[in-house]
Amino acid sequence: MKVDILAFGVHPDDVELGCSGTLIASAAAGKKVAVVDLTQGELGTRGSAEIRKTEAANAAVVMGLIARENLQMADGFFQNDETNVRKVITAIRKYQPEILLCNAPEDRHPDHGRSSKLVSDAAFLSGLIKIKTELNGESQEAWRPKYVFHYIQDRYLKPDFVFDISEYHNKKIEAIICYTTQFNTTDNSEPETYISNPDFLETVKARALMLGKRIGVKYAEGYISPKMLGISDFNAFIQAVT
Repeated sequence: MKVDILAFGVHPDDVELGCSGTLIASAAAGKKVAVVDLTQGELGTRGSAEIRKTEAANAAVVMGLIARENLQMADGFFQNDETNVRKVITAIRKYQPEILLCNAPEDRHPDHGRSSKLVSDAAFLSGLIKIKTELNGESQEAWRPKYVFHYIQDRYLKPDFVFDISEYHNKKIEAIICYTTQFNTTDNSEPETYISNPDFLETVKARALMLGKRIGVKYAEGYISPKMLGISDFNAFIQAVT
């Protein structure tokens, strides 16, 4: 079950909004990509946990994931405690990713920042051999991802680098609108929310346009890196428009 990239989202649809362009591009390039959602988003105003489970499964197909699972932590009330850290460690050791993507360090929704710290802590602790975990009755080996990157969500945070998603931006939008109860909806049977108004999706597109412009491409997604990144070849850079 080893993957190249494992993306965590605290709510189903976080990954779609924050880093699905990167996941889709990576899967198209032959990388193995998986997603772990921490909660079922059961406190969301629109829809339900069961409906969002179906929506998440549909989005997984669009993104080309080889696996997606939900750790069923308590939406809004989960804590960065031993029980939840161990759940995340178990998932990391299960998938053994080289690169881990997770929520923004701080954002409009308090769950995002709390999840960011929880997953970051677990990524480090997952490499400690004296922390014992089991999966399906078998002991797991310690595993620490080489990189942990935080995707940018609702609030603008200055990225340390951006990922060109120009070729896959339309597919990203397709993944997002798999959540038919949440986005771009004209269904008035439930209350309108911050994200259900069609204008919200325009802000997602605008962010991708803005970040793409900074490096001379059409669309991009931004990431924050807790540690400095290095290169060994200047060809690793995309030439930005000056």
